Amino acid sequence: MIGIGTVYLLAGVAFAAFAVATARDRANPRRWGSALFWGLIAVSFVAGDRLGDFGNGLLVLALVAIAGTRLLGHGQPRTTDTAEREAFAQKLGSRLFLPALVIPVTAFCGTLLFNYAGLERLGLVDPRWITLVLLALGVIIALVAIMLWLRPPLSAPVEEGRRLMDAIGWVVLLPQMLAALGVVFGAAGVGTAVGAIAEGVLPEGNVFMAVVVFALGMVLFTVVMGNAFAAFPVMAGAVGVPILIHLHGGNPAVVGAVGMLCGFCGTLLTPMAANFNMLPAALLELKDKHAVIRRQVGTALPLLACNILILYIAGFLL
Repeated sequence: MIGIGTVYLLAGVAFAAFAVATARDRANPRRWGSALFWGLIAVSFVAGDRLGDFGNGLLVLALVAIAGTRLLGHGQPRTTDTAEREAFAQKLGSRLFLPALVIPVTAFCGTLLFNYAGLERLGLVDPRWITLVLLALGVIIALVAIMLWLRPPLSAPVEEGRRLMDAIGWVVLLPQMLAALGVVFGAAGVGTAVGAIAEGVLPEGNVFMAVVVFALGMVLFTVVMGNAFAAFPVMAGAVGVPILIHLHGGNPAVVGAVGMLCGFCGTLLTPMAANFNMLPAALLELKDKHAVIRRQVGTALPLLACNILILYIAGFLL
């Protein structure tokens, strides 16, 4: 049965290819450090479940050491230059985005077929991981389609992927690390402490104020931690589950889904979400590293207000 292990294996193979290509790139002044970094990520995906907690902890410390000592460098992948990319863009126009659209279309249509056309009964895919498996399948289909369409060199996927990884650097791991930080905060009892404070200041029986505290807490913890997935265990344990769901009988699905949307509003506002806010500024060569955040404030704040109303109405009134 195809499950999350297959998806991890595909990701591991991709990072292993980046590591090998980087090691062969003599134009990269830090090729061995970069190759080791991408190679360790490949090991974590391919054999992470066999390493155990202690082994994975050592692996993460090694990744931090490599990034912290600036052993990551930029190579010169054998890929198209700026002029060639501009020529492709002028020739193909918006059609260049078609392969990217294959991925969400595959995930959406595949999910419908899996759930409503009886494909689930075949037992080919683990139902718990159907979305991730279909996303991986969409990537493979898109890759095959673009190779047949544009006929680039066979090494193009690895070289282009390596070029993107070199541009992103260690930030590529930030979402996973921040999500793990949320688990650490939860295990440390931060959610319990915040919940005790919230119960002490919230007016008894005031559901709307509890919703506001939960939503604002998701935003603030996301701003501090840089990731809504890291903030969610804290605020769910502090306010979401004990107060909104157990005490006031809120709809768990609405509390969870809209609560995450509130956290995403915080993502738009914080430089801690480096992969989401700082990286675009670097790739776009903007002098103001906070330019992306400033443009997003006008969207984040009204969206947060709408989320609070949706959470209150859909979670408690409907």
